[in-house]
Amino acid sequence: MGIHYDYKSTRGEKAMKKEAKKKARIEQRRAKKLKDNPTSVSDKKMHDIDKPITLEDLTNPDKS
Repeated sequence: MGIHYDYKSTRGEKAMKKEAKKKARIEQRRAKKLKDNPTSVSDKKMHDIDKPITLEDLTNPDKS
């Protein structure tokens, strides 16, 4: 048996620690991504549905 005598008794605990570590890494990546790219979080204005879309609406970057 040697040093592996307690493998079965601790594997559940080790699995939970590993899962918690994985979730923490995912959350850190998600927070970093949101911090680096805040435009994806904010709401973008949509074009008025009743108004037809014109070439001016598509090509003018200054028009909001």
